[in-house]
Amino acid sequence: MGLKPWTIDQAPPQAGRLAVVTGANIGLGLETAKALAGAGCAVVLACRNPAKAEAAKAQILAQHPKASVECMALDLSSLRSVRHFAQTFLQRHQRLDLLINNAGIMMPPYSLSEDGFESQLAANYLGHFALTGLLLPLLTATLGARVVSLSSLAHKWSPIQFDDLQFKKGYDKRLAYGQSKLACLMFAYELQRRLSQAGHDTLSVAAHPGVSATNLFQHLPKVVQVFAPLTSLVFQSAEGGAQPSLYAALGTDIQGGDYCGPHAMGEMRGHPIKVGSNRRSRDTATAAKLWAVSEDLTGVRYLSA
Repeated sequence: MGLKPWTIDQAPPQAGRLAVVTGANIGLGLETAKALAGAGCAVVLACRNPAKAEAAKAQILAQHPKASVECMALDLSSLRSVRHFAQTFLQRHQRLDLLINNAGIMMPPYSLSEDGFESQLAANYLGHFALTGLLLPLLTATLGARVVSLSSLAHKWSPIQFDDLQFKKGYDKRLAYGQSKLACLMFAYELQRRLSQAGHDTLSVAAHPGVSATNLFQHLPKVVQVFAPLTSLVFQSAEGGAQPSLYAALGTDIQGGDYCGPHAMGEMRGHPIKVGSNRRSRDTATAAKLWAVSEDLTGVRYLSA
């Protein structure tokens, strides 16, 4: 007999704890926020669209009427917005137990953010790098805090292309997405190394949802979207896809540097477990270089880690 699969029912009580979930108005983020609120955690929905955030809040409160849910505007593709969010959050709150770096976009047409970054690198990675750095002093001051960074099976699709991070020499949306998700995973590992070296008990962990039927697929070819109604036969629901994030955030056996994903069908679906990642994602020299480049691009220095 193996161990019982992890579910949120196994998590300790979350009353008195505070979580920030980026991209919490839809898909994986909404399901993650909903589950955390149901477990007793106060939740901040950090979303680009205020109206959609309020709709998500209403949906969560309809299911969990006693939950504490707050909406705050955050556009991760804008460093100006990230800094404003962090400043406002630090003025309002004295603790931060969980930062769930969930928001993301997948294979859109080529565009640059207002800061000149390729859109997927901006929204999926650089925005979260900056956000985490700005909130890190509060995270390290909160006993037992965790940062959960969302990666993907797509982290295997591309290396970090330091010679053309922004794909200005030729755009491949698949490679750009893979690069952004590899960056998220390498960041999670490198952050844990730095936290440990600095003597902090804050944990940095990563998770991926497997293959979930979410709004991320909106930019895939029309021929693929035609078969969307059949995806539930293979892909798991957004609720299922949120389980690795929840396990990473709340599992009592989670250690810094762990990576969580589904257990079945090549990690495409199933209950959450600890999983491995490719050798490239664990290259410490590349991670250190990526960290330095990320600090230069965002202007956010991790003085506390």
